Amino acid sequence: MKKTWRWAWRILVLLFALLLLYQAWVFAHIWWWADHDPAASAFMEDRLEALQSRKPNAGLQHRWVPYGKISSHLKRALIASEDAKFVDHEGFDWEGIQKAYEKNLRKGRIVAGGSTISQQLAKNLFLSGKRTPWRKLEEATITVMLEGVMEKRRIFEIYLNVIEWGNGVFGAEAAARHYYSVSAAQLSAEQAARLAAMVPNPRYYDSHREAKGLLRKTEIILERMGEAEIP
Repeated sequence: MKKTWRWAWRILVLLFALLLLYQAWVFAHIWWWADHDPAASAFMEDRLEALQSRKPNAGLQHRWVPYGKISSHLKRALIASEDAKFVDHEGFDWEGIQKAYEKNLRKGRIVAGGSTISQQLAKNLFLSGKRTPWRKLEEATITVMLEGVMEKRRIFEIYLNVIEWGNGVFGAEAAARHYYSVSAAQLSAEQAARLAAMVPNPRYYDSHREAKGLLRKTEIILERMGEAEIP
């Protein structure tokens, strides 16, 4: 019996050590990315693998551009759409989470998430699309690291460059060229609002660009953009 307990403790210690090593690995990447641009994200790698499973020669549309070369219209549209309190919170919008919970409770299903831009970036950079019991806890841990190491502007810059905007389309520059044949710097207010409206379900809207829900949300975002505060 004692031998069994001894092995059990050894396994627990080993698992804890591996967890600490993984967290150190994540922190090292975040620290490096505070000044260096990530070449890809975990989510981008997952999507590339999925695309290549159907078409071996498939690739992603992605091109990094600095913060100053992205339209302020798109920045305001994303803040208005995804995280109105981004510049003020420390990674979590507790009021937004509560509202999302109440909305989901009323609908009887998940229709709102309440995730901030920082949380979305944490998920995109490090976590796969698979849902696990520990995923939200890990997402929260990474969010705390991001907010502790990076300035808001840097978090937003990386977010703008790695989020999905269509089937194999990632980042503001690729999205602007894919949908409007312009650079990210040239996006108009209406174009930016529509791109922001696509973020929750980009692959669907890539093939349903005139969906009524997309048009309605675009109008709402346009109305809110003037009040959006960007870093």
